[in-house]
Amino acid sequence: MVSRPLIGISTYWEQQTRWGVWELPAALLPAGYPRLVQASGGLAAMVPPDDARHAPSVVARLDGLIVAGGPDVDPGRYGAERDPRTGPAATERDTWELALIRAAMTSGTPLLGVCRGMQLLNVALGGTLTQHLDGHRDAVGSFARHAVTSVPGTRYGDLVPEVTEVPTYHHQAIDRIGRGLVASAHAADGTIEAVELPGMTWVMGVQWHPEMGEDARVTGGLVRAAAAPHGF
Repeated sequence: MVSRPLIGISTYWEQQTRWGVWELPAALLPAGYPRLVQASGGLAAMVPPDDARHAPSVVARLDGLIVAGGPDVDPGRYGAERDPRTGPAATERDTWELALIRAAMTSGTPLLGVCRGMQLLNVALGGTLTQHLDGHRDAVGSFARHAVTSVPGTRYGDLVPEVTEVPTYHHQAIDRIGRGLVASAHAADGTIEAVELPGMTWVMGVQWHPEMGEDARVTGGLVRAAAAPHGF
């Protein structure tokens, strides 16, 4: 039997979660993430927040890493004043996931950032964020859909060459792009919808939520890179 690569997916703590008769703190992750990894041929592992010093040893045990979506990145991380529409800081999660991203890039571990994960990737490389824009989500708790156009010649463009509709839920986006990153997809309004690091190591971020759809081409690219001898 062919060994499936182990893909870690960042999770988050919730202080009050209810199931059955229990109401307890829990490490949570929407089921769409592991299901999409499994559908792409990988093994999914939940990676809850930990001390940032442990990030390199955690990443060393993985073949690939997904940094999941979630709350707004603290604008202090990229030297900006807080916009009134920016959500509360998720300090523990920012610290942990930035450490995971840096460990993955240092080790050459294939990396996919989803929504917040793409924004953190950009911040980790010195980029900044637009703290509010309209048109990329519907009502609270409801995903929008809009078209995304890939940039020919990029890794994402090779995976998804045609214009495609994606499930999206965000009000922040990349402003100044981080060091070494290139934009590999855009929305009709010019918003950067995907970024990647050119070169041998597979590093990509997408602004939408592939786990809320059926298209497994992006996660398939990650899993194939994770299964390769040198992660590319």
